[in-house]
Amino acid sequence: MTATDRSIELINAAAQAAADRLAHDIIAYDVSDVLSITDAFLLASAPNDRQVKSIVDEIEEQLQKQLGVKPVRREGDRDARWILLDYVDIVIHVQHSEERVFYALERLWKDCPEIALPEDAIKTRGKAEEHAQLHGVTEGEQS
Repeated sequence: MTATDRSIELINAAAQAAADRLAHDIIAYDVSDVLSITDAFLLASAPNDRQVKSIVDEIEEQLQKQLGVKPVRREGDRDARWILLDYVDIVIHVQHSEERVFYALERLWKDCPEIALPEDAIKTRGKAEEHAQLHGVTEGEQS
């Protein structure tokens, strides 16, 4: 089984919205073969809590505006360190860079096929590391 066309459409719209808000390291996985509850995961990160929230807000706004969908669940708003948006067909994880490194969701899903994303989203790969180097922060120290 593979992710549905609708799931891919949602992932691409969400990835573009995240890229528009300068998210780092956007990647998506087709998890439909290993999970029965959703088709795909989108992962993105940001170097601070305010930007995490901004990315999530933009994803929600764009998916509502472009595709007429709202998440059935939104978790993690209070701390804004890891916000999860559940759209049933897809689940979006926007994490603070520290949580991204610590929880390493990519390691869990690395055996799942990657979903092709818009060019703007692909260009975000390596941005977290680049940001850390520019600001003299070593991995695990970001805030």
